[in-house]
Amino acid sequence: MFTGIIQGIAQVVTIDKKQNFQTYIIRLPRDMMQGLSLGASVAHNGCCLTVTGFDDQLVSFDLMQETLNVTNLGLLNVGDYVNVERAARFGDEIGGHAMSGHIMATAMVSAVNISENNHQIWFSVPPQLIKYIFAKGYIGIDGISLTIAEVGDGCFSVSLIPETLQRTNLKNRIINDIINIEIDPQTQAIVDTVERMMANK
Repeated sequence: MFTGIIQGIAQVVTIDKKQNFQTYIIRLPRDMMQGLSLGASVAHNGCCLTVTGFDDQLVSFDLMQETLNVTNLGLLNVGDYVNVERAARFGDEIGGHAMSGHIMATAMVSAVNISENNHQIWFSVPPQLIKYIFAKGYIGIDGISLTIAEVGDGCFSVSLIPETLQRTNLKNRIINDIINIEIDPQTQAIVDTVERMMANK
């Protein structure tokens, strides 16, 4: 489980692409290395990956084809940065909202509005997801727990505080960028339950 509170950004230093599979290595922030072990879970742009090796701050991960298809991790190039979060431990503070690290789909940045005191980003989402998105609800965007500001026709926006911009890669997002989406699981459960109940009437 993850909390959606990003602990740092990590640079991709190596990508080894093979058929239907790839391994990549990131440089994890030093303060995130404490207690790291093989098999540990680390979220990359919100996607849960397993540590397969490490040497000092260089940590490797394997990505299966399904992960490359469903997330934006297959679009990464050497030198790019990903949001990273170690798995939550029992007793940790949940500062964002509970997240599984299982990406449901990707969304596209459709607008970026920057003013003196606001940084707003709009995202276009697949039609099957919009029913789970509500103003003031929670959503995971590239692993970041955020509150939905507005909902439009097939799109939604978030407003970002300076702390979020400083700690994550969202500050560099531009129109047409692809981001990972994880719907709030409680919202999804409620919507799906109501749909089943209505269908059975």
